[in-house]
Amino acid sequence: MKKGISIITFLLLSITAFAQENNKELVKMYEKDQASRMNGPIDWAVLSREDSIRRASVDRMIEEGKVKTAQDFYHAAMIYQHGNDTIASGKAVQYMKKAVEMDPSTNKWLLAAAIDRDLMRKGEPQIYGTQFLKNGMNEPYIQYEIDSTQVSDAQRQEYGVPTLAQQKIQLERMNQKKLAAMLSDKKVEDIAVFIQDHYEDENSEYDLSEMGINSFGYQLMAMNRNEDALIILKLNTELYPKGANTWDSLGEIYQNLGKTQQSIRAYKKSLELNPENDHARKMIQEQQNSED
Repeated sequence: MKKGISIITFLLLSITAFAQENNKELVKMYEKDQASRMNGPIDWAVLSREDSIRRASVDRMIEEGKVKTAQDFYHAAMIYQHGNDTIASGKAVQYMKKAVEMDPSTNKWLLAAAIDRDLMRKGEPQIYGTQFLKNGMNEPYIQYEIDSTQVSDAQRQEYGVPTLAQQKIQLERMNQKKLAAMLSDKKVEDIAVFIQDHYEDENSEYDLSEMGINSFGYQLMAMNRNEDALIILKLNTELYPKGANTWDSLGEIYQNLGKTQQSIRAYKKSLELNPENDHARKMIQEQQNSED
């Protein structure tokens, strides 16, 4: 403890730091950033302007000292991840490193993605393998050049990134249709029936993998369709009951809906399947503390 600071003052400062709330304005900006990419078709000229406004707002918040928590820095990093130059990609890396430094349980996938995108913006090979692109609207996805020697598969998995072998499968799935495309003419309940009937069909034109279904659930969340997201994410745990991530996602949607006990049970199941899931452990603790 620094000289001149009493124990009481130190404890008060510690409690204040612990009780810091996430920046609500930044949370809303993050949600809009995500939702704007889920509700296609996308007008990229309009989205580019909106992205630049969001980045300017983040800069203002940084200058005013309003970006304080690990979650704040995570949200700031995601907003900068969608920039189109090395300044933006560099800030995405910087803010994600800060988020992980402040809270090691933060989902590290975005840090890997930010590092890869920063390398791509600089014209260098990526190292984790998170970046895929198209050479034209009607062209298939390809994986951006990767230097596979810089990071091991164990390190990729630590950051929530698929192994090199899994990335090949991921690329195949990316070139399948997305479940969100059905939203234009089907109810979510009907899409759920389709998933249940066809998820074992290897020749399906839609991505019905555990990850594909999970992504659809998160798209619904980003659109503030939480009840619909619950239908999809709950189904995913039924189809892929041994997937720790499916249960983690179910815990999150229950938490969003204020169903604390169901959320805790889902997170506990995820932790049982993956004892290294620090995010689930943290969410369980936070929700149990809020009930005390």
